[in-house]
Amino acid sequence: MPSLEADFDVVSALQRVSADTLGGMAGQSPPSTTSGRIRQRLHAARASFFANDNIAAYLKEGELEDLQEEVTEQVRGLLKALVIDVDNDHNTSETAERVAKMYLNEVFKGRYHPQPKVASFPNVKELDEIYTVGPITVRSACSHHLVPILGHCWIGIQPGERVIGLSKFSRIADWVFSRPHIQEEAVIILADEIETLCKPQGLGIVLKAQHYCMKWRGVKEPQTSMVNSVVRGSFRKSASMKKEFFDLIRQQDSLL
Repeated sequence: MPSLEADFDVVSALQRVSADTLGGMAGQSPPSTTSGRIRQRLHAARASFFANDNIAAYLKEGELEDLQEEVTEQVRGLLKALVIDVDNDHNTSETAERVAKMYLNEVFKGRYHPQPKVASFPNVKELDEIYTVGPITVRSACSHHLVPILGHCWIGIQPGERVIGLSKFSRIADWVFSRPHIQEEAVIILADEIETLCKPQGLGIVLKAQHYCMKWRGVKEPQTSMVNSVVRGSFRKSASMKKEFFDLIRQQDSLL
């Protein structure tokens, strides 16, 4: 039969291991990089930071500029690893700076910048007729290869509690699509944002885009496009309203 002393020794050993582990974590110095500090913040909040997530809420003032400097150095390292003489080649000597600025403030700005301000108003007239907006230009990037996704989307609304201006649909779409995506998820994220903003009775979105991961590389099919849609609320429940939505966007453009 094991002795009490042996049991005590085992418990003490486990406590020491736990204390060492927790103490090591607690005693760690803060990450030396801006990206490390942001990641630490995201982990502490148990927040997702997938390619198509927005992480603006976890960036402190001035960190975006610091992150741009860090990304610049990493891109320069990539160019050097590709055996490009960035020190003497006049064409690529400032490429790293351009790419870092482009990613953080342009093509992936939907990850690092907060949602644009969108004013919504009560639907005091209780409007309930369907209207559609489009084509809205879509510029995104494939999260698998980081090459462009270019196309158009159409948004249909049966108004509910609130209404927003037509131009705001384009602003929200640009903010959502300015992230690395796969198209199937991008449409759902856009639908979620619009539902939050104006709580429509019915919502439909159709996205048609060409993917340069198919046009430029791989199978190299220059004419191939992808079309997908999401329908919610009354557009999903009523076949006639769903048909009206698709008929309206066909009139806006020869989509399908």
